[in-house]
Amino acid sequence: MKLLDEILEFNNEFVEEKKYVEFATTKLPNKRMVVLTCMDTRLVELLPRALNVKNGDIKLVKNAGALVTHPFGSIMRSLLVAVYELQADEVLIIGHHDCGMSGMKPDGIMEHMRKRGKSEAALDTITYSGVDVREWLKGFDNVEESVAHSVSMVKKHPLMPNDVPVHGLVIHPSTGKLDLVVNGYED
Repeated sequence: MKLLDEILEFNNEFVEEKKYVEFATTKLPNKRMVVLTCMDTRLVELLPRALNVKNGDIKLVKNAGALVTHPFGSIMRSLLVAVYELQADEVLIIGHHDCGMSGMKPDGIMEHMRKRGKSEAALDTITYSGVDVREWLKGFDNVEESVAHSVSMVKKHPLMPNDVPVHGLVIHPSTGKLDLVVNGYED
């Protein structure tokens, strides 16, 4: 059985047995907060428990590395929508130790792309479109500096309200311990 078939089979049982009832909530976050974090598998259940949040408490945005790399990209748009339309009054950016984006070099991922059939022409098309592929695929060297940079991009965004605290933290993916990088209340 393929993974999608397994998912759909489970989902049918989930719905038929009304297991969704325990997750019922509204679209507005109870704790009026939006969290940007990494898509790392270790954080799926650990992060909410380490933050003491449950379904309905926060808006959760995930990407590779918890990075805000473009002021007008989808991550920044999601944070702004959470603040302006979904009643989030605070922003948390949470990176983590041992992140796959830490030390990631663009040449490595580009080589993986080539091995999976992507041509130089495809990479060149992106470059000719005005995207610096190497910069776009580059990771970071220091998670605390990366989190602080993302906090700064969000806090200084021309459309982010000045009264919204933007905090930066780093979580240990094995213990859930949070280390404070930027206290948004002190800005």
